[in-house]
Amino acid sequence: LKFQVWVHHKSSRHQVDGFQAGAHRVRVKAASIRGKATAAVIAILAKTLDVRKTQLEILRGYSCRDEDLSVDTWTEQEVQRKIEAGVNS
Repeated sequence: LKFQVWVHHKSSRHQVDGFQAGAHRVRVKAASIRGKATAAVIAILAKTLDVRKTQLEILRGYSCRDEDLSVDTWTEQEVQRKIEAGVNS
């Protein structure tokens, strides 16, 4: 499944923060230097979706705020449900 993420770098916390303009918002403390923010995005999404980091793949936008990711063996409804549960917890 392919889905979009909008990354807010240098945030005060790590969290998935809802859905806006067709993309899931993810806040990370890391700056977008040398892939640190991208690594943080992968880590927080893996934890939120309860998958291994290796199951997430960045398809586009490795070094920008808008990223396209894919996750193995999941449907859009499963991803949405897991992310909403993470936002509401």
